[in-house]
Amino acid sequence: MAEPKLDFNLELLRSWADRKGNVNTLPEILEWIRERNSRLKVRIEKVDFSYSGFWHYDEEDGYIRNNNNSFFQLAGYQEIEDDRIVAEQPIIIQDEIGYLGILCKMIDGRLNFLMQAKIEPGNSNVIQISPTLQATKSNFSRKHGGKVPNYLDYFLESGSHTVLVDQIQSEQSSRFYKKRNRNMILFVEEEVPILDSHCWMTLGQIKELMKYNNLVNMDTRTVLSCIHFDLNGTTDNEIPSFFKDPSLYESVFRSPDYTKLHSIFNCINDYKMFQREKSRLLPLKSLKGWNMTKDGISCRTPYDFRVIYCRIEIEDREVNYWEQPLIEALGQAVFGIFTCVENGIRKYLVCVRHEIGCFDNAELGPIVQLEPSNPRNQLNAIESLFLKKLEQNEGVITDVILSEEGGRFYHEENRNAIIEIQPEEIGHLPEGYFWLDYATISEMIQFNNCVNIQLRNLFSLIDLN
Repeated sequence: MAEPKLDFNLELLRSWADRKGNVNTLPEILEWIRERNSRLKVRIEKVDFSYSGFWHYDEEDGYIRNNNNSFFQLAGYQEIEDDRIVAEQPIIIQDEIGYLGILCKMIDGRLNFLMQAKIEPGNSNVIQISPTLQATKSNFSRKHGGKVPNYLDYFLESGSHTVLVDQIQSEQSSRFYKKRNRNMILFVEEEVPILDSHCWMTLGQIKELMKYNNLVNMDTRTVLSCIHFDLNGTTDNEIPSFFKDPSLYESVFRSPDYTKLHSIFNCINDYKMFQREKSRLLPLKSLKGWNMTKDGISCRTPYDFRVIYCRIEIEDREVNYWEQPLIEALGQAVFGIFTCVENGIRKYLVCVRHEIGCFDNAELGPIVQLEPSNPRNQLNAIESLFLKKLEQNEGVITDVILSEEGGRFYHEENRNAIIEIQPEEIGHLPEGYFWLDYATISEMIQFNNCVNIQLRNLFSLIDLN
């Protein structure tokens, strides 16, 4: 007799609601992280950049690349409007698409996710909770000469498993040039070998760990944001009971608002069609406002980041020692959305945004996306209201410091906040702003490159309780 088909809506919610765990408890997970942090050898050292070593300045095109021509390159980038430079900076070019993949499995009647305690050179706190597999194409094709990443075969042979998530999504478009990664969740039925670097946990435990500053990495957050609940996929009467907030249940389990979706795509497509800015890649030495020295590449005026060069030693990786450039944050950004309840349905205020390296020019993003150098005296009314409420701790549901991708960014930590508001406090929305329910945002995420990384990260922080 065939096994009954799993109701993934139900099992995902049961796992989301489970903070205690049935394989590992939260205290055991935190002790596992602490123990690995204390045991593994990690040394990250800023060093002088010669521009002529393994990583070098290529005089032919003016990019910084390595001798293997692998992983990534650094180029100059400018945006031009009416023959005037309106923005310029170094930017990371990483044409390849990597894997951000999580395995999940039913263990003793509960859906568990296999998470990794991964060290990236730019992490401020050494270990962060990462996907089962987090590997660039250069990693898994062994351009570094090291070992094959663990659990790679599951994702190379994903057709042999049940695919819950498979989306190619954009990354930080203020730092990367059209960078994308493949976000995947695979449900497996066979026994999975568990390494010391990996640990089973419920979705609820991962959500709980997201409340700790800098503990759950960006790659985990973007993968989990892609989980989509199927309105037609269940008839189980238990599902509403998982939601402490009935308006959130009504927001999740409903048909997407296709009228709003059409308006959003109309707004995004108008921007793509009628934008006035032109962009170009150019030699790093051609950036008019930036200096290249042995200390790195820095802007002559206050900016959000600079490029540094690091010598890195990390135990228990495919390669234990290497050198590379990293993007060092110079301050802390703020990302945020408002939420309200309207006619019994929880909604979230979002807006259409352009970023320098955006794959297709514009995506849906948060209403507040303020880099450190953004002048705080030039905010619009919605941004000003958000920062005022955040400062006064008024209506704040979520407020947590979270790291960006530590493989390319050095100690980049951003403040992520969700604030409850009454819609009449904002009134008429400016062009490009939309109140959307959970189901509609989730539907947008199912289209590649439509929701930016900042909004997807905030979306992953939404919780049942």
